[in-house]
This record gives sequence, C-alpha cells and structure tokens, in this order.
Amino acid sequence: MPVVKQHTANKLPIPILVYHQIAEAPPKGAPFRSLCVSPTRFSQQMGLLRRLGFRALSMGDLLPYLMGEQTGKVVGLTFDDGYLNNLQHALPVLNAHGFTGTCYSVSALSGKTNLWDRDTGIAQVPLMSKLDMREWVEAGQEIGAHTRHHVHLNAQTAEVARQEIVGCKAELEDTLGKSVSHFCYPYGEYAPQHVAWVGEAGFTTATTTTRGRCHAGSALLTLPRVPVMRSTHWFQMWLKVQTSYEDKKRG
Repeated sequence: MPVVKQHTANKLPIPILVYHQIAEAPPKGAPFRSLCVSPTRFSQQMGLLRRLGFRALSMGDLLPYLMGEQTGKVVGLTFDDGYLNNLQHALPVLNAHGFTGTCYSVSALSGKTNLWDRDTGIAQVPLMSKLDMREWVEAGQEIGAHTRHHVHLNAQTAEVARQEIVGCKAELEDTLGKSVSHFCYPYGEYAPQHVAWVGEAGFTTATTTTRGRCHAGSALLTLPRVPVMRSTHWFQMWLKVQTSYEDKKRG
C-alpha cells in the first residue's frame, strides 16, 4: 500500500489567498462587509499578481508545488462559500490572466442563499446552482467542499459532523461527475476527529482560517491561508504575497 503524504514539501513559502464575495460592499454598518471585495479591486489584485510574476492556482493545480514536485512563483487562490458573484465577477478576470481558483461550495444549499448567515444580519445573496458549478468547472476552475450546510463542526454530534463532511463530497461529485479532492472547514473550526474524517473521506487537502503562508512541513489537512479583504490595498497585497507579513499574523 502506498504511503499517503501528510505534509507539504514546498521549496518556497506559498500563500493561499482566501476571498469570499466578489461584489460591491453593502452600506456602512452592515455586518461583515469587509468580506466583499469589489470586482474592480479584485481585477486590480489579480493584475498585480501577474505583474509581480505570480501565477494564481486552484488547490489541485497548486498541489505539485506544495509537494515540492514543481517550483515557481505561485499563490493558491480560494473562494469560500460558493457565491454566484464569484462566477459572475471573478471568472472573467481569472480567464483573462490564465489563473485558476478553487471555490468551496456548500452542497445542500446550491442554488439557494447563505442561509447560515440569517441570524447575523448579513444580507442573503445567491449561491451557485448546480449548473453554475458545472460552468465554473468547465471553464477550467475547481470546486471544493465546504460541508453540506456550512455548520460549526465543533457544535455537531459526531454522526452529524461526519455526514456534513462525507455527504458534501458525495453530493458535489454527483453534481460534477468528477472527484472533489479539496475541503475547507467552515468558520475555520475543527477538532482532531474532523481532520481524521476529512482524510478518511479521501480529501487531499483541507484549508483553515489560520493566517500565514504554507511552509515546508505544513499539514495538508490543516493548511493556513492569507485573507484578502475589502480594505486590502495594493501595498498590503504585496506584503501578503512577497514577504513574511502574514506569517507574523499566525495566531
């Protein structure tokens, strides 16, 4: 039986960027408006990456770099939750630059809205439907798993938490007709048992909300990421991808 590699072996530190909505922010005072990056700013940020010599890659395309099989100036590119505005506003920019990204989708809510945010006052916005996800993948992008209902895994019974992980993979694979190999923990919450179930389900990588770049020896099923927010300007973006700035933010 082949040995399954559990840690990265990348030669250079790799930032994995995380976005949420690519859309104009709601009015001032709206909760979590910082998670909305405008289409114009997103385009500028991707253009900056290109000028700096970086390639933005989906988790699947990034894996050979994480494992030290390839070297180059790369960043991972991820989008949490599966918003329709990722397809509408991010995809044309990615296509223009030849970049790829992974959109982590909530399988049981495809074609609905971010229902998990109802009690927080966050505006309800459309999520990608099954057809939208297929369009995203057919354009060369990738879909990852983000549980069935975007739950707090630590607040669930063992049976429910496991089904949220395993069931999401099965539902997305049924929708797409292909393997779904990358997972993201909702809210960045997980316990050792959840990590074990992610591995047993057959996921190759899983990302968290822990800040920092990926260094050699990072656990493949608890990878750190670099947040990009509404307020992230060009100099901060440069700091995030070119320097150890985000490593110092690791909590």
